[in-house]
Amino acid sequence: MANQNNINRRRFLKTAANTAAAAIGFPYIVSSSALGKTGRPAPSNRITIGCIGLGGQGTYNMKGFMRNPDVQVVAVCDVYTKHLKCGKDAVNKQYGNQDCVTYHDYRQLLACDDIDAVSVCTPDHWHALISIAAAKAGKDIYCEKPLANTIVESRAICDAVKRYGRVLQTGSHERSNDTVRFACELVRNGRIGKLHTIRINMPSKEWHHKEILRLADTAFPQMPVPDGFDYNMWLGHTPYEAYTERRCHFWWRFILNYGGGEMTDRGAHIIDIAQLGNAADDTGPVELQATGQRPSGGLYDTFFKYKFECNYANGVRMVGADTGTRGLKFEGTDGWIFIHIHGGRLEAGPSSLLKEVIRPNEIHLGRSPGHRRNFLDAVKSRIDPIATAEIGHRTATICHLLNIAMLTGEKLKWDPQQERVTNSYAANRMLGRPMRSPWHL
Repeated sequence: MANQNNINRRRFLKTAANTAAAAIGFPYIVSSSALGKTGRPAPSNRITIGCIGLGGQGTYNMKGFMRNPDVQVVAVCDVYTKHLKCGKDAVNKQYGNQDCVTYHDYRQLLACDDIDAVSVCTPDHWHALISIAAAKAGKDIYCEKPLANTIVESRAICDAVKRYGRVLQTGSHERSNDTVRFACELVRNGRIGKLHTIRINMPSKEWHHKEILRLADTAFPQMPVPDGFDYNMWLGHTPYEAYTERRCHFWWRFILNYGGGEMTDRGAHIIDIAQLGNAADDTGPVELQATGQRPSGGLYDTFFKYKFECNYANGVRMVGADTGTRGLKFEGTDGWIFIHIHGGRLEAGPSSLLKEVIRPNEIHLGRSPGHRRNFLDAVKSRIDPIATAEIGHRTATICHLLNIAMLTGEKLKWDPQQERVTNSYAANRMLGRPMRSPWHL
């Protein structure tokens, strides 16, 4: 039997969720027939987490959560038995027991009412369906970036999180970097004068980019599905395609049905910080244009060679290309600041900007104890984390719109309030995608 502290903790989390849901006029309901248990002893006074998706980043996040003493990972889920076993072994080794429960189907994990939160670290095309189901099941959610693989899907996540009173942290971890937040404070407090331009550098020159370009025109043969891999479940709502190993496991991010290429990969980090520095977390550009090149005739269809420009209603222009040192540069009338992504190292002109002190009466963006730790604190306090669903949605929207602009060849006019393209029927149709039966939002 769980001790009284554990019972009180669960009662607090559920009461907070009920209160939040009632405040926005929606009931917080999970059918009793849907509830289950992992079957393992409930840890005392800890946040219990189930990890869905155990590839490289999923395992990295899982191990990061396990380093927190007030967390216990109690269940893992993956469609590939090999990943599932590795995840289970890592959890059991961490806690010195054999209690970790495994699932192939995320719906079974979400049906366990003794799990408080989930880490969603699947390929991008699964983010929405799993996160929405998690919210309905009363779980708080750490969802990797980009928030979803289409604009319609990420808006649906935001709506579900609001409706069911859940906490969601988008995995845009650069936002939790102290130097990044300091740089954005300098910009928003006018230390570089009036901000007029943000320059985005997203080079595509790492080994995996080169490998994709090398294989651009390769016709990959159909292959037998590996034992222990539920390939149909991996495809989920996307169109059925014959299995070949280069479609899955890491390489999926360069196929538009599953990911958005570098634009949504590093873009969801770099453009996210541009949004923070431009005080645009609840909005986005009103006009976007982009050109790019992509492989044709092969398996991979995301863009590698690109240039883009976004214009905001406040007059700020954001321009980007696949060149330069990875990061972003804020340019104002009196100076500039460059943020290196990843790591957050700063450069500035004049360099004295980096010695500035933000005064008590100025804009403060706060500091994060770490991206996963910030999420855990939000689960306990029910205060918004540093990268809410809405923030993740707005960043992902820009990334997807830039891909759409390259696909259509059109200069797009965007209404951030109505979330629609006002000058292109073709572009509007690309905001979402049909889902293969029986899956639906």
